[in-house]
Amino acid sequence: MGFWIFMMIMNLLIPFTMLGFGKYSSKNAPKEINDIFGYRTSMSKKNKDTWEFAHHYCGKLWIKCGWITLVFSIIAMLVVIGKAINVVGITSGIVCIVQCIVLIGSIFIVERALKKKFDNNGKLR
Repeated sequence: MGFWIFMMIMNLLIPFTMLGFGKYSSKNAPKEINDIFGYRTSMSKKNKDTWEFAHHYCGKLWIKCGWITLVFSIIAMLVVIGKAINVVGITSGIVCIVQCIVLIGSIFIVERALKKKFDNNGKLR
């Protein structure tokens, strides 16, 4: 049971991170375009408009994805409660892989939204 609790906590890290940073980012884009903190891609760093749009859009997307992955993770882990350690470990690994796919996939969605709203120079279409 101790291993299951540990893995449950580990599987909740990504969804809670997405929810926390999503909430923060959707309301407060970093003031200055930088290379240290925030949604940093070449398109998002074109100008202040692209920077703020990317953070707002990504924040809202991460909130949605965070809730979805949170529910998915809890359900998946509840299915294996009391099962053998290897079953819990494999299920937890699969949950983590799905969470990472969602996390990385969000980049493509935000980039597509940026390209739809802005031209290659960062000007509104």
